[in-house]
Amino acid sequence: MEDQTQSLKMTEEEKYRFAKKRVNEIRGYYVSLIIYIIVNIALFLIWLFNGRGYPWFFWPMGGWGIAMIFQTLNVFVFAKGNWEQRKIKEIIDKME
Repeated sequence: MEDQTQSLKMTEEEKYRFAKKRVNEIRGYYVSLIIYIIVNIALFLIWLFNGRGYPWFFWPMGGWGIAMIFQTLNVFVFAKGNWEQRKIKEIIDKME
């Protein structure tokens, strides 16, 4: 049993790679969010200064917003590493 838990522990290099990957995912999310905000403000301003009319800017805002929701869930809720670590701990606890 001890051998299994030893093999499941992460080395310092593995921890670093995992943390670096997570930081890159989070950074990518925030970059996407900033771009989403800037582009949608620009679309709104284009609509505002071109006679208004039908609020077409809601369509790209909504579609892209749905994609941002999925990216948020992927990065912060269903992060692969978090799920794997919890599951490994759960299985080890059941074996003991």
